[in-house]
Amino acid sequence: MSHTFAHFDSAATHRPSSIIRRGLRPALAMGALLLASGLATAADSLSRADSSFMKDAAQAGNGEIEASQLAQTKAKRDDVKTFAAQMIKDHTATAEELKALAASKNVQLSDKPSLGKRTKLELIKAGDDDKFDQRYVESFGVKAHEDTVKLFQKASTDAKDADVKAFAVKTLPALQHHLEMARTLQAAVAPAAAASR
Repeated sequence: MSHTFAHFDSAATHRPSSIIRRGLRPALAMGALLLASGLATAADSLSRADSSFMKDAAQAGNGEIEASQLAQTKAKRDDVKTFAAQMIKDHTATAEELKALAASKNVQLSDKPSLGKRTKLELIKAGDDDKFDQRYVESFGVKAHEDTVKLFQKASTDAKDADVKAFAVKTLPALQHHLEMARTLQAAVAPAAAASR
């Protein structure tokens, strides 16, 4: 009789653990799946507007860098070349910060300017070389910075993602300063154009 109870006790102690093990595997697998889908959902939960802002900001910065690199070789005036060098330095640093932010949010950024900026690049390349400085300052100094300041102002108030909003808020003052510099430069390079603004 004791032999029977020993056998019964032994079977009873093994059965629940094997049932638990079999039940635990699917539960762990399901948990891992839910965790993975939760992370994917977190990445996908970035609003379309925040994602668009990062993409537009990258393309705007790419346009500034490309136009300013062109100005380094084509500009006649030293003050225009100095401004262009500052734009390359500042926009390159901002681009690196934006790339890191976008990567953390699973957003793919273009490494090229937008189609509109590429068209403007072609326009400032063409024409009379003596008027290159004026074309560059007007298109990429003043106008492009006016557009970019508006873009960042909107994101600094409307962005849903805290990191995206913080990036916009942090970067906006430098862009506003660039715009002031460009307007001052425009007054020296093309006084008539500056006066009409």
